[in-house]
Amino acid sequence: MGCLSSANIPRIPGLDTFGGRWFHTGRWPHDGVDFTGRRVGVIGTGSTGIQAIPVIAEQAQHLTVFQRTPNYSIPARNGPMDPAFQRAVKAGYDAIRRAQRASTNGHPFDVDPRPALSVADDERRAIYEAAWERGGLRFRASFADLLTSKEANDTASEFIRAKIRETVRDPATAEKLVPHDHPFATKRPPIDTGYFETYNRDDVTLVDVRESPIVEITAGGIRTSSGSYPLDCLVFATGFDALTGPLLAFDIRGAGGRTLSDAWSEGPRTYLGLQVHGFPNMFTITGPGSPSVLTNMPTSIEQHVDWIGDCIGHLRDRGLARIEATEDAERAWGEHVTEAAHRTLLPMASTSWYLGANVPGKPRVFLPYAGGFAAYTRRCDEVASAGYDGFALTALAG
Repeated sequence: MGCLSSANIPRIPGLDTFGGRWFHTGRWPHDGVDFTGRRVGVIGTGSTGIQAIPVIAEQAQHLTVFQRTPNYSIPARNGPMDPAFQRAVKAGYDAIRRAQRASTNGHPFDVDPRPALSVADDERRAIYEAAWERGGLRFRASFADLLTSKEANDTASEFIRAKIRETVRDPATAEKLVPHDHPFATKRPPIDTGYFETYNRDDVTLVDVRESPIVEITAGGIRTSSGSYPLDCLVFATGFDALTGPLLAFDIRGAGGRTLSDAWSEGPRTYLGLQVHGFPNMFTITGPGSPSVLTNMPTSIEQHVDWIGDCIGHLRDRGLARIEATEDAERAWGEHVTEAAHRTLLPMASTSWYLGANVPGKPRVFLPYAGGFAAYTRRCDEVASAGYDGFALTALAG
């Protein structure tokens, strides 16, 4: 039931006629796939596509990437672990874990408290350059206001755009890869190993499907509005029906037989991302309305499991048999989730799966909680300390 587990396979006409093999990155064969000597097409340049494309390009005879939305990406800078670093981490593990739980994003690093525009242009560029060379998700922590100020975000976005143009040798290809329709980190921010460098290969082709939409999948490949691309294998790196998809894949029924899909017909409603009114005793780990995908997800999962475990212990100790989010608490939390999102730049990414925009027909609702992991944890703790305020608790019969 993981919130990123329900694969999103786009409904492109003709998929059932394709004569080669096709895969989704979220349902990868356990024994792997050998693309040696194959003409491969990859649809999607989100987080997974950005990581898969360089690896596939090294194997394939030719790789064609079908891109809808160009994306920002930061080098991962992965490599062998320095033994001294490993010893330091183990020696300071308790402090690292405390920092994770106290942070805004569930990661064990601090965000620079300065606004981006509070420093001179040269100093700001030097900070971004150092973060780029260090790599990883920490780039987002360069300044405090990258997700709350468009002017601040513009400085980071333009820095990354310049890096893309600097890396990709062909100017026309580089411009196709430069994002302009959303600010940096308003979609899930990927990290990569050699992603932009991959487009310097002679055996890699980039197709902009906004300029040339995919018309159909044929027996021999993909046909767009401007041409055909022969393929032996097709890879969908099109992500997931996030947060709600795994729950709605089951025929979950609550009080009176009402289905969860009916309850969420206009978008998900939860209290704390933990429970749904009308579905007593059902807990949703990292459900919609929780920080989940906006934080270090294992940290969010751990916090939810601990909270739910404590809640069940509370019920058992007091002879209580039933717990259910109240309708008023659920409505108030939903309003708070929306308000928290609009305090940030996140809703500006109109094609983001944070909004359900990657699944046709899915209600356009901002799904995760954007108020920060530490603030969310405090709220959950306050609810528990107040006797599970916002939940209706019922004793055992008799």
